[in-house]
Amino acid sequence: MDRDAWRPWLERWSEEWIDAHDPERDRPHDDDVLRHRWLGFAPAAPERIAAAEARLGRALPPSFREFLLVTDGWRYAGSFIWRLGGAGEIGWMRDLDAHWIEAYAPNIPARALQISLEGDAAVLFLDPGDVDPDGEWAAYFQASWTGDGPRRHPSFHALMRHLYAGFHALRRPPGPTRDFWTEATERARLAALAGEVDGPLEVLEEACRFGIERARLLRFQMLTLLGNHEMQVQHLLLDEDAWLAGDPILEAELLPLLYSEHRRRHQWGGSVLELLKEHGPERLRPLVARYEARAREPGHRPRFGPPEFDERVRAVQAGLSLSGMDAAWPALRDAMAFWRPVSEHHIAPVVLFSDPLLATLITPERGREILAVRRWGGPG
Repeated sequence: MDRDAWRPWLERWSEEWIDAHDPERDRPHDDDVLRHRWLGFAPAAPERIAAAEARLGRALPPSFREFLLVTDGWRYAGSFIWRLGGAGEIGWMRDLDAHWIEAYAPNIPARALQISLEGDAAVLFLDPGDVDPDGEWAAYFQASWTGDGPRRHPSFHALMRHLYAGFHALRRPPGPTRDFWTEATERARLAALAGEVDGPLEVLEEACRFGIERARLLRFQMLTLLGNHEMQVQHLLLDEDAWLAGDPILEAELLPLLYSEHRRRHQWGGSVLELLKEHGPERLRPLVARYEARAREPGHRPRFGPPEFDERVRAVQAGLSLSGMDAAWPALRDAMAFWRPVSEHHIAPVVLFSDPLLATLITPERGREILAVRRWGGPG
Protein backbone atom coordinates (compact mmCIF):
# COMPACT_ATOMS: atom_id res chain seq x y z
CA MET A 1 0.00 0.00 0.00
CA ASP A 2 1.64 3.24 -1.13
CA ARG A 3 1.34 6.71 0.37
CA ASP A 4 -1.30 7.78 -2.17
CA ALA A 5 -3.58 5.04 -0.81
CA TRP A 6 -2.64 5.53 2.84
CA ARG A 7 -3.54 9.23 3.00
CA PRO A 8 -7.27 9.13 2.11
CA TRP A 9 -7.86 6.05 4.23
CA LEU A 10 -6.17 7.61 7.25
CA GLU A 11 -8.12 10.81 6.71
CA ARG A 12 -11.37 8.84 6.82
CA TRP A 13 -10.19 7.00 9.94
CA SER A 14 -9.42 10.33 11.60
CA GLU A 15 -12.82 11.80 10.77
CA GLU A 16 -14.68 8.74 12.03
CA TRP A 17 -12.62 8.46 15.22
CA ILE A 18 -13.01 12.13 16.12
CA ASP A 19 -16.76 12.07 15.43
CA ALA A 20 -17.14 8.94 17.60
CA HIS A 21 -15.19 10.46 20.50
CA ASP A 22 -16.96 10.16 23.86
CA PRO A 23 -15.57 12.77 26.29
CA GLU A 24 -16.97 10.87 29.28
CA ARG A 25 -14.98 7.68 28.66
CA ASP A 26 -12.23 8.59 26.16
CA ARG A 27 -8.96 10.36 26.72
CA PRO A 28 -9.17 14.00 25.59
CA HIS A 29 -7.86 14.78 22.12
CA ASP A 30 -4.86 16.99 21.59
CA ASP A 31 -5.74 20.47 20.37
CA ASP A 32 -4.01 19.92 17.03
CA VAL A 33 -6.06 16.74 16.47
CA LEU A 34 -9.27 18.70 16.81
CA ARG A 35 -7.94 21.63 14.83
CA HIS A 36 -6.79 19.57 11.85
CA ARG A 37 -9.10 16.55 12.31
CA TRP A 38 -6.08 14.34 11.84
CA LEU A 39 -4.85 11.56 14.15
CA GLY A 40 -1.45 11.56 12.52
CA PHE A 41 1.54 13.83 12.41
CA ALA A 42 3.60 15.47 9.69
CA PRO A 43 5.13 13.06 7.16
CA ALA A 44 8.53 11.61 7.99
CA ALA A 45 11.23 12.95 5.72
CA PRO A 46 12.99 10.25 3.66
CA GLU A 47 16.21 11.14 5.46
CA ARG A 48 14.57 10.47 8.83
CA ILE A 49 13.41 7.05 7.66
CA ALA A 50 16.86 6.29 6.23
CA ALA A 51 18.38 7.19 9.60
CA ALA A 52 15.98 4.83 11.37
CA GLU A 53 16.86 2.02 8.96
CA ALA A 54 20.58 2.65 9.51
CA ARG A 55 20.03 2.57 13.30
CA LEU A 56 18.09 -0.69 13.05
CA GLY A 57 20.37 -2.24 10.46
CA ARG A 58 17.37 -3.26 8.37
CA ALA A 59 15.25 -1.74 5.61
CA LEU A 60 11.70 -1.27 6.89
CA PRO A 61 8.90 -3.26 5.22
CA PRO A 62 7.16 -1.45 2.33
CA SER A 63 3.71 -0.77 3.81
CA PHE A 64 5.18 0.57 7.08
CA ARG A 65 7.73 2.69 5.22
CA GLU A 66 5.00 4.22 3.03
CA PHE A 67 2.88 4.83 6.13
CA LEU A 68 5.70 6.83 7.72
CA LEU A 69 6.02 8.91 4.56
CA VAL A 70 2.38 9.95 5.18
CA THR A 71 2.51 10.35 8.96
CA ASP A 72 5.45 9.99 11.32
CA GLY A 73 3.46 8.13 13.97
CA TRP A 74 -0.24 7.76 14.73
CA ARG A 75 -2.68 8.27 17.58
CA TYR A 76 -5.36 5.69 18.44
CA ALA A 77 -4.65 2.68 16.26
CA GLY A 78 -7.90 1.10 17.34
CA SER A 79 -9.30 1.22 20.86
CA PHE A 80 -6.34 -0.35 22.68
CA ILE A 81 -3.24 1.16 21.06
CA TRP A 82 -2.95 4.84 21.90
CA ARG A 83 0.22 5.74 20.08
CA LEU A 84 2.24 4.35 17.18
CA GLY A 85 5.86 5.42 17.08
CA GLY A 86 7.44 7.51 14.37
CA ALA A 87 10.67 6.69 12.57
CA GLY A 88 12.82 8.01 15.40
CA GLU A 89 10.80 6.26 18.14
CA ILE A 90 10.44 2.64 17.01
CA GLY A 91 13.04 0.12 18.12
CA TRP A 92 13.81 -3.45 19.00
CA MET A 93 11.47 -4.71 21.70
CA ARG A 94 14.39 -6.17 23.65
CA ASP A 95 15.59 -2.60 24.13
CA LEU A 96 12.26 -0.75 24.52
CA ASP A 97 10.08 -3.11 26.53
CA ALA A 98 11.71 -6.49 27.09
CA HIS A 99 9.05 -7.70 29.54
CA TRP A 100 6.82 -8.61 26.57
CA ILE A 101 9.49 -10.99 25.29
CA GLU A 102 10.05 -12.42 28.76
CA ALA A 103 6.33 -12.94 29.36
CA TYR A 104 5.42 -14.41 25.98
CA ALA A 105 8.57 -16.17 24.72
CA PRO A 106 8.85 -17.93 22.34
CA ASN A 107 5.66 -16.42 20.80
CA ILE A 108 7.32 -12.99 20.81
CA PRO A 109 10.84 -13.40 19.45
CA ALA A 110 13.82 -11.36 20.63
CA ARG A 111 14.11 -9.98 17.10
CA ALA A 112 10.68 -8.24 17.33
CA LEU A 113 10.52 -4.61 16.20
CA GLN A 114 8.21 -2.69 18.56
CA ILE A 115 6.20 -0.04 16.72
CA SER A 116 3.73 1.06 19.43
CA LEU A 117 4.59 3.36 22.33
CA GLU A 118 1.43 3.39 24.48
CA GLY A 119 -1.53 1.08 24.87
CA ASP A 120 -4.03 -0.58 27.17
CA ALA A 121 -1.63 -3.36 28.28
CA ALA A 122 -1.20 -3.99 24.55
CA VAL A 123 1.61 -3.75 22.03
CA LEU A 124 2.22 -3.91 18.27
CA PHE A 125 5.34 -5.40 16.74
CA LEU A 126 6.78 -6.54 13.41
CA ASP A 127 8.82 -9.70 12.84
CA PRO A 128 11.82 -9.26 10.50
CA GLY A 129 12.29 -13.02 10.50
CA ASP A 130 8.90 -13.63 8.84
CA VAL A 131 9.02 -11.91 5.46
CA ASP A 132 6.83 -12.51 2.40
CA PRO A 133 7.92 -12.27 -1.27
CA ASP A 134 6.93 -8.59 -1.36
CA GLY A 135 9.22 -7.77 1.54
CA GLU A 136 6.38 -7.35 4.05
CA TRP A 137 7.11 -8.40 7.64
CA ALA A 138 4.48 -10.27 9.65
CA ALA A 139 2.76 -7.87 12.05
CA TYR A 140 1.31 -8.67 15.47
CA PHE A 141 -1.08 -7.37 18.13
CA GLN A 142 -0.63 -8.65 21.66
CA ALA A 143 -2.59 -7.70 24.78
CA SER A 144 -2.08 -9.21 28.21
CA TRP A 145 -5.84 -9.33 28.83
CA THR A 146 -6.79 -11.48 25.82
CA GLY A 147 -5.58 -14.77 27.27
CA ASP A 148 -4.21 -15.61 23.82
CA GLY A 149 -0.85 -15.34 22.17
CA PRO A 150 0.09 -12.69 19.62
CA ARG A 151 -2.25 -12.48 16.64
CA ARG A 152 -0.41 -12.63 13.33
CA HIS A 153 -1.18 -10.51 10.26
CA PRO A 154 0.71 -10.79 6.98
CA SER A 155 1.77 -7.13 6.90
CA PHE A 156 1.62 -3.83 8.74
CA HIS A 157 -1.17 -2.71 6.42
CA ALA A 158 -3.20 -5.86 7.24
CA LEU A 159 -2.67 -5.22 10.95
CA MET A 160 -3.88 -1.64 10.61
CA ARG A 161 -6.95 -2.79 8.70
CA HIS A 162 -7.70 -5.23 11.53
CA LEU A 163 -7.39 -2.44 14.12
CA TYR A 164 -9.60 -0.18 12.02
CA ALA A 165 -12.27 -2.88 11.76
CA GLY A 166 -12.07 -3.42 15.51
CA PHE A 167 -12.68 0.28 16.10
CA HIS A 168 -15.80 0.06 13.92
CA ALA A 169 -17.02 -3.07 15.69
CA LEU A 170 -16.76 -1.39 19.11
CA ARG A 171 -17.88 2.15 18.27
CA ARG A 172 -20.02 1.65 15.13
CA PRO A 173 -19.49 5.21 13.91
CA PRO A 174 -21.83 6.44 11.17
CA GLY A 175 -20.31 7.38 7.86
CA PRO A 176 -19.19 5.98 4.52
CA THR A 177 -17.44 2.90 5.94
CA ARG A 178 -20.49 1.71 7.86
CA ASP A 179 -22.70 2.58 4.87
CA PHE A 180 -20.47 0.51 2.60
CA TRP A 181 -20.64 -2.61 4.77
CA THR A 182 -24.37 -2.19 5.38
CA GLU A 183 -24.95 -2.14 1.62
CA ALA A 184 -22.52 -5.04 1.09
CA THR A 185 -24.46 -7.06 3.68
CA GLU A 186 -27.71 -6.53 1.80
CA ARG A 187 -26.10 -7.60 -1.48
CA ALA A 188 -24.74 -10.70 0.26
CA ARG A 189 -28.22 -11.51 1.60
CA LEU A 190 -29.73 -11.38 -1.88
CA ALA A 191 -26.89 -13.46 -3.31
CA ALA A 192 -27.38 -16.06 -0.57
CA LEU A 193 -31.10 -16.30 -1.31
CA ALA A 194 -30.18 -16.77 -4.97
CA GLY A 195 -28.22 -19.89 -4.02
CA GLU A 196 -24.68 -18.54 -3.73
CA VAL A 197 -22.69 -19.73 -0.73
CA ASP A 198 -18.99 -18.96 -0.51
CA GLY A 199 -19.09 -15.42 -1.92
CA PRO A 200 -21.78 -14.16 0.47
CA LEU A 201 -20.08 -15.89 3.39
CA GLU A 202 -16.84 -14.10 2.68
CA VAL A 203 -18.58 -10.71 2.53
CA LEU A 204 -20.58 -11.38 5.68
CA GLU A 205 -17.48 -12.44 7.61
CA GLU A 206 -15.78 -9.15 6.76
CA ALA A 207 -18.94 -7.16 7.55
CA CYS A 208 -19.04 -8.88 10.95
CA ARG A 209 -15.52 -7.67 11.62
CA PHE A 210 -16.78 -4.13 11.01
CA GLY A 211 -19.61 -4.57 13.53
CA ILE A 212 -22.61 -4.95 11.19
CA GLU A 213 -25.11 -6.71 13.46
CA ARG A 214 -27.28 -7.94 10.62
CA ALA A 215 -24.28 -9.61 8.99
CA ARG A 216 -23.72 -11.66 12.15
CA LEU A 217 -27.27 -12.99 12.02
CA LEU A 218 -27.13 -13.84 8.32
CA ARG A 219 -23.73 -15.49 8.67
CA PHE A 220 -24.96 -17.49 11.65
CA GLN A 221 -27.73 -19.00 9.56
CA MET A 222 -25.36 -20.03 6.77
CA LEU A 223 -22.75 -21.43 9.15
CA THR A 224 -25.38 -23.46 10.99
CA LEU A 225 -26.45 -25.15 7.74
CA LEU A 226 -22.80 -25.85 6.93
CA GLY A 227 -22.19 -27.54 10.26
CA ASN A 228 -19.88 -24.80 11.53
CA HIS A 229 -21.04 -23.81 14.99
CA GLU A 230 -18.31 -21.27 15.79
CA MET A 231 -21.06 -18.65 16.16
CA GLN A 232 -23.87 -19.74 18.46
CA VAL A 233 -27.26 -18.23 19.20
CA GLN A 234 -26.12 -16.55 22.40
CA HIS A 235 -23.57 -14.54 20.44
CA LEU A 236 -26.49 -12.87 18.69
CA LEU A 237 -28.71 -12.31 21.71
CA LEU A 238 -26.31 -11.08 24.37
CA ASP A 239 -25.79 -7.82 22.49
CA GLU A 240 -26.92 -5.05 24.83
CA ASP A 241 -28.75 -3.32 21.97
CA ALA A 242 -31.09 -6.33 21.70
CA TRP A 243 -31.99 -5.26 18.17
CA LEU A 244 -33.55 -8.67 17.43
CA ALA A 245 -36.20 -8.27 20.13
CA GLY A 246 -38.72 -6.89 17.63
CA ASP A 247 -37.99 -9.23 14.72
CA PRO A 248 -40.10 -12.35 13.99
CA ILE A 249 -36.97 -14.46 13.46
CA LEU A 250 -36.37 -14.42 17.22
CA GLU A 251 -39.43 -16.52 18.05
CA ALA A 252 -39.65 -18.41 14.77
CA GLU A 253 -36.03 -19.60 14.58
CA LEU A 254 -33.70 -18.59 17.41
CA LEU A 255 -35.69 -19.30 20.56
CA PRO A 256 -36.64 -22.83 19.40
CA LEU A 257 -32.92 -23.54 19.01
CA LEU A 258 -32.21 -22.23 22.50
CA TYR A 259 -35.08 -24.16 24.06
CA SER A 260 -33.93 -27.37 22.37
CA GLU A 261 -30.45 -26.82 23.78
CA HIS A 262 -32.01 -26.03 27.18
CA ARG A 263 -33.89 -29.34 27.29
CA ARG A 264 -30.72 -31.26 26.46
CA ARG A 265 -28.39 -29.46 28.88
CA HIS A 266 -30.27 -28.03 31.85
CA GLN A 267 -29.90 -31.29 33.78
CA TRP A 268 -26.13 -30.62 33.92
CA GLY A 269 -26.54 -27.27 35.60
CA GLY A 270 -27.93 -24.47 33.50
CA SER A 271 -28.38 -23.36 29.93
CA VAL A 272 -28.11 -20.30 27.74
CA LEU A 273 -31.89 -19.89 27.91
CA GLU A 274 -31.70 -19.51 31.69
CA LEU A 275 -28.78 -17.12 31.35
CA LEU A 276 -30.78 -14.91 29.00
CA LYS A 277 -33.82 -14.92 31.27
CA GLU A 278 -31.77 -13.72 34.21
CA HIS A 279 -28.91 -11.70 32.76
CA GLY A 280 -29.72 -11.02 29.12
CA PRO A 281 -30.65 -7.61 27.67
CA GLU A 282 -33.70 -6.21 29.43
CA ARG A 283 -35.80 -6.12 26.25
CA LEU A 284 -35.19 -9.83 25.65
CA ARG A 285 -35.88 -11.28 29.08
CA PRO A 286 -39.70 -11.24 28.99
CA LEU A 287 -39.72 -12.59 25.42
CA VAL A 288 -37.49 -15.51 26.39
CA ALA A 289 -39.51 -16.28 29.52
CA ARG A 290 -42.78 -16.09 27.57
CA TYR A 291 -41.51 -18.47 24.91
CA GLU A 292 -40.29 -20.96 27.49
CA ALA A 293 -43.67 -20.92 29.23
CA ARG A 294 -45.44 -21.72 25.94
CA ALA A 295 -42.89 -24.38 25.08
CA ARG A 296 -43.62 -26.17 28.36
CA GLU A 297 -47.32 -26.52 27.53
CA PRO A 298 -48.45 -30.06 26.61
CA GLY A 299 -48.45 -30.67 22.89
CA HIS A 300 -46.35 -27.63 22.02
CA ARG A 301 -44.08 -27.99 19.03
CA PRO A 302 -42.26 -25.32 17.09
CA ARG A 303 -43.32 -24.55 13.55
CA PHE A 304 -40.66 -25.09 10.93
CA GLY A 305 -41.97 -22.37 8.64
CA PRO A 306 -45.08 -21.50 6.62
CA PRO A 307 -47.85 -24.16 6.56
CA GLU A 308 -46.84 -25.74 3.23
CA PHE A 309 -43.22 -26.11 4.34
CA ASP A 310 -44.09 -27.14 7.90
CA GLU A 311 -46.42 -29.87 6.66
CA ARG A 312 -43.73 -31.42 4.46
CA VAL A 313 -41.10 -31.25 7.20
CA ARG A 314 -43.50 -33.00 9.59
CA ALA A 315 -43.91 -35.76 7.03
CA VAL A 316 -40.15 -36.13 6.83
CA GLN A 317 -39.98 -36.28 10.63
CA ALA A 318 -42.63 -38.99 10.76
CA GLY A 319 -40.85 -41.10 8.17
CA LEU A 320 -37.32 -40.78 9.50
CA SER A 321 -37.49 -43.74 11.86
CA LEU A 322 -39.15 -45.88 9.17
CA SER A 323 -37.42 -44.98 5.93
CA GLY A 324 -34.00 -43.98 7.26
CA MET A 325 -31.86 -40.92 6.66
CA ASP A 326 -30.98 -41.45 3.02
CA ALA A 327 -34.59 -41.91 1.94
CA ALA A 328 -35.81 -38.91 3.95
CA TRP A 329 -33.26 -36.44 2.63
CA PRO A 330 -34.70 -35.92 -0.89
CA ALA A 331 -38.11 -35.09 0.59
CA LEU A 332 -36.61 -32.47 2.90
CA ARG A 333 -34.56 -30.96 0.10
CA ASP A 334 -37.62 -30.77 -2.15
CA ALA A 335 -39.60 -29.10 0.65
CA MET A 336 -37.36 -26.05 0.30
CA ALA A 337 -39.49 -24.98 -2.67
CA PHE A 338 -42.19 -24.12 -0.10
CA TRP A 339 -39.98 -22.32 2.42
CA ARG A 340 -40.47 -18.59 3.04
CA PRO A 341 -38.47 -16.21 5.26
CA VAL A 342 -40.23 -14.55 8.18
CA SER A 343 -38.34 -11.27 7.85
CA GLU A 344 -35.71 -9.48 5.81
CA HIS A 345 -33.08 -10.92 8.15
CA HIS A 346 -34.00 -14.55 7.45
CA ILE A 347 -32.23 -16.60 4.75
CA ALA A 348 -32.30 -20.23 5.92
CA PRO A 349 -34.46 -22.56 8.09
CA VAL A 350 -32.11 -23.02 11.03
CA VAL A 351 -35.09 -23.96 13.19
CA LEU A 352 -34.78 -27.43 11.64
CA PHE A 353 -31.84 -27.98 13.98
CA SER A 354 -34.11 -27.70 17.00
CA ASP A 355 -35.20 -31.27 16.21
CA PRO A 356 -32.44 -33.82 17.00
CA LEU A 357 -33.37 -36.19 14.16
CA LEU A 358 -33.53 -33.44 11.55
CA ALA A 359 -30.25 -32.06 12.88
CA THR A 360 -28.67 -35.47 12.28
CA LEU A 361 -30.20 -35.68 8.80
CA ILE A 362 -28.72 -32.33 7.68
CA THR A 363 -25.03 -33.05 7.26
CA PRO A 364 -22.74 -30.15 6.24
CA GLU A 365 -22.86 -31.41 2.65
CA ARG A 366 -26.67 -31.48 2.67
CA GLY A 367 -26.78 -28.10 4.37
CA ARG A 368 -24.76 -26.72 1.46
CA GLU A 369 -27.32 -28.25 -0.92
CA ILE A 370 -30.09 -26.38 0.93
CA LEU A 371 -28.16 -23.13 0.69
CA ALA A 372 -27.52 -23.72 -3.01
CA VAL A 373 -31.27 -23.81 -3.70
CA ARG A 374 -32.64 -20.51 -5.07
CA ARG A 375 -34.97 -19.58 -2.26
CA TRP A 376 -37.96 -17.29 -2.03
CA GLY A 377 -36.96 -13.66 -2.22
CA GLY A 378 -33.74 -14.33 -4.09
CA PRO A 379 -33.13 -12.44 -7.33
CA GLY A 380 -33.46 -14.13 -10.68
